[in-house]
Amino acid sequence: MTGSGQSAGPLAGVRVVEMGQLLAGPFCGQLLGDLGADVVKIEDPAKGDPLRQWGRQLPKGQSLWWSVVGRNKRSVTLNLREAEGQELARKLIADADILVENFRPGTMERWGMGFEDLQEINPRLVMVRVSGFGQDGPYSQRAGYGAIGEAMGGLRYVVGDPSTPPSRVGISIGDTLAAMFATIGALAALQERQVSGRGQMVDSAIYEAVLGVMESLVPEWQITGYQRERTGAVLPNIAPSNVYPTKDGQWLLIAANQDTVFARLAKAMQAPELAADGRYATHGARGERQEELDERIAAFTSSLDAEALEAVLEEHGVPSGRIFRPVDMFTDPQFQARGSITEVDHPALGSLAMQNVFPRLSRTRGSIRWPGPELGAHTAEVLAGVGVDPAALQDLRTRGVA
Repeated sequence: MTGSGQSAGPLAGVRVVEMGQLLAGPFCGQLLGDLGADVVKIEDPAKGDPLRQWGRQLPKGQSLWWSVVGRNKRSVTLNLREAEGQELARKLIADADILVENFRPGTMERWGMGFEDLQEINPRLVMVRVSGFGQDGPYSQRAGYGAIGEAMGGLRYVVGDPSTPPSRVGISIGDTLAAMFATIGALAALQERQVSGRGQMVDSAIYEAVLGVMESLVPEWQITGYQRERTGAVLPNIAPSNVYPTKDGQWLLIAANQDTVFARLAKAMQAPELAADGRYATHGARGERQEELDERIAAFTSSLDAEALEAVLEEHGVPSGRIFRPVDMFTDPQFQARGSITEVDHPALGSLAMQNVFPRLSRTRGSIRWPGPELGAHTAEVLAGVGVDPAALQDLRTRGVA
């Protein structure tokens, strides 16, 4: 592996048991694992996490999605619908610091592994529960996927062009936001445990995670009756801040809505008089003439290739950036200098590129120790730690428990 180093990470020594599947819970496990936690992922013996089969491309039958989300985890297969599987899971949880699960609320309780049950065997346990609508309330029993949380949390309504129905962001942003809030909650609970000596439950609902990043959407409606609408590539009355075409068919985002920055942009456009023109001199004036101003700027950007345009804007101190695709990321000097994309040795695919560990800590930086493992790759070693010898493990496998 190259690019991320092999620090033990700030969470070295923290034991995590991850249950659930797909993205909202497992991404929380990925973040904890990236920072050094020992993450034991419990999967169904028959098929494992469905994410193992996800992705538009499956080179050599391998899910590239799983390679990222499953990284740094140890895979253990247990049939949690069987009493023996549940009992083995309890043994693993008894020695864990954090349990992450994203089943529909009530599932863990039916298995005898609700929060109160687990507190009896491990009072210090931090139980992280990620779900569509949270652990209580009238919607708690509904199936809650990330897309539904994005819709009900307010995001979908404001994404897209006003001429089209509400759009989606091109990634599973609802799931990942819920996972990030879950991770923050887990770390906060670990910190509080140092004082109280007790664990607690972290309840991360997808719709609330989305709502949590919706800026001033709620008070704007409550106080002024203002409803944000879809505005495409611009924010109303924030100008100039848009994507602009280049001569060679690319797009460049320019953010120059502050007065002093707009003055620098005007100089870059060889039209310094615009900064003193009453139609554009102030933030408010530019907002009122946003479309007109964007047309002027687009005429300028269209006269230069992207590389030349970036150079001119950088020379004048104007914030800008190209709309990157992966092909751009691989060759960009900033990405290269910081190792933002790293390479991991994959047993089937060889050198596999993926995003590095973020954020960066100066002394105990996280690392990618291995990509998503094969199903059940660590069952023997993990279960040996709770007293399952090879003969017993073979019996469990024969009966479909492990």
